[in-house]
Amino acid sequence: MNRREFGLTALSLALAGPALSQTAAPTLQVTKTPTCGCCEKWADHMRDNGFDVVTHEVHNLQPIKQKAQLRPGLGSCHTAFIDGYAIEGHVPAEDVRRLLEQKPDAHGLTVPAMPVGSPGMEMGGRQDDYQVLLYGEDGVQVFAEHP
Repeated sequence: MNRREFGLTALSLALAGPALSQTAAPTLQVTKTPTCGCCEKWADHMRDNGFDVVTHEVHNLQPIKQKAQLRPGLGSCHTAFIDGYAIEGHVPAEDVRRLLEQKPDAHGLTVPAMPVGSPGMEMGGRQDDYQVLLYGEDGVQVFAEHP
């Protein structure tokens, strides 16, 4: 490559750089029951933290839980999917963002049950300690702790 070709290539990459960095983020697809208010509050938390969120309401979440490959004891009140990962329950946006950055070999993240103080489960000043779990073929491990 001569100097002119090199210069043109460098200029092309410099001009394309901003356009490449503005690619659309994946959409968070949330499935919940029609009457679950905390699920909608969690979706709002995700929107407030920059995620594009689409909610789907169904009366039977069991097929969605199976699609997420959740083991017994890992479930919660809503299930979401983003970029090939399942997000189960009241997982904070910061943990979803870290999952998408690190891209571990896993099915997804879960916050089993519905801990008070987790996103969407705010109740005054009460804050229960809880863990965000990473689950997949290799088992379950703690991904984040929230005191």
